[in-house]
Amino acid sequence: MSIIIKTQAQIDLMRISCKLAAEVLDYIEPYVKPGITTLELDKLCHNYIVNVQSAYPSPLNYQPNPKGPAYPNSICTSVNAEICHGIPNDKPLKNGDIVNLDITVYKNGFHGDTSRTYLVGDKVTPQAKRLVQVTYECMWLGIKQVKPGNFLGDIGHAIQTHAEKNAYSVVQEFCGHGIGEGFHEDPQVLHYGKAKTGPQLQSGMIFTIEPMINQGKRTVRFSSNGWTALTKDRSLSAQFEHTILVTPDGYEVLTISPNMPAIPDFMK
Repeated sequence: MSIIIKTQAQIDLMRISCKLAAEVLDYIEPYVKPGITTLELDKLCHNYIVNVQSAYPSPLNYQPNPKGPAYPNSICTSVNAEICHGIPNDKPLKNGDIVNLDITVYKNGFHGDTSRTYLVGDKVTPQAKRLVQVTYECMWLGIKQVKPGNFLGDIGHAIQTHAEKNAYSVVQEFCGHGIGEGFHEDPQVLHYGKAKTGPQLQSGMIFTIEPMINQGKRTVRFSSNGWTALTKDRSLSAQFEHTILVTPDGYEVLTISPNMPAIPDFMK
């Protein structure tokens, strides 16, 4: 595993890319309503990234597997039982859906990555709202473990403990990742596991924490489109993601934005 420790100049550029990605999530929020299609949301985000931010949407034409299909859109839109990498389509969102929008922006040679799960309309069930809230808490409990000297396993252990305490399961097929000049870099940041295991955190590391939490079992099935992962039991899945810098005395969340959900009280 070759983890890149970022220089101050690289960190400064990462701050820009990450701020832009978070800005897209704030921009698109008013449009996430019943009746809009995820394809329309994708177009709005694409135009904002390209025309307003003068940046590039990292997912567009991304092809990590040369034998697999390139990703065809600018954002990932995962609805209800879709865990991640949902491809935008022309099916309108319904009142009561939940949808994760995953945004990665490329600017000045660096990527910034963040995602948020939105409640669609005013008929989202209490059970779905609780899943979304606990998933958000899981991400922040993982972030809370970030400081030099701690281990990657501490992040996963904190997330898994909170999810399972609330009778949810953690998807294990996908994880957080290092990020910088590469869309996906080392290390892999698991959202489950044992404390005090894995690589030790060092100042200058930058990676995402992005737990995917299922209402039912953790098992995954894959769409024929070559990208989208779904819950095998068709239960709901939620996800949140921030890009995190390890600082000399703790962490800095690079994808903070004014209109993001309130930071949980246990972080204050």
